[in-house]
Amino acid sequence: MRGFIPYSSEDGRVQPWQYFPSTAIKPVVGMALVLSSGKLAIATGTTRPTYISMYEAKSTLAPGDIIPVIPVERDQIFETTCSASLSGAAVGAKVTLHASNGCQVTGTTTSGVAEIVDKDGDASGSRVLVKFS
Repeated sequence: MRGFIPYSSEDGRVQPWQYFPSTAIKPVVGMALVLSSGKLAIATGTTRPTYISMYEAKSTLAPGDIIPVIPVERDQIFETTCSASLSGAAVGAKVTLHASNGCQVTGTTTSGVAEIVDKDGDASGSRVLVKFS
């Protein structure tokens, strides 16, 4: 499990860190997150992430703990891995996020939120470049 690591942006800028309270999650660097009732929660399935965690915790955080994140912009490309075969998902297809970890994409294209920009292969664990457009 690798997480969504910033790979490139259209103008080369580096996103500034922002700080928000979290729900009871165990964040890792690269975890896809959304704000839910004012607190960061894991983005999974068909939920488009709005933030990426820049913090890794050794244990589950208490609700309200503040963590650093970067905002997800439409021109950013992220490097991650796939949790399942991507044989049915070509470059340009939109796939869903892993159902529980918020750190990988799946091979499911129905209601996908992560557009495949490039991939190293179709096997589970392959490196994938995606954007959230």
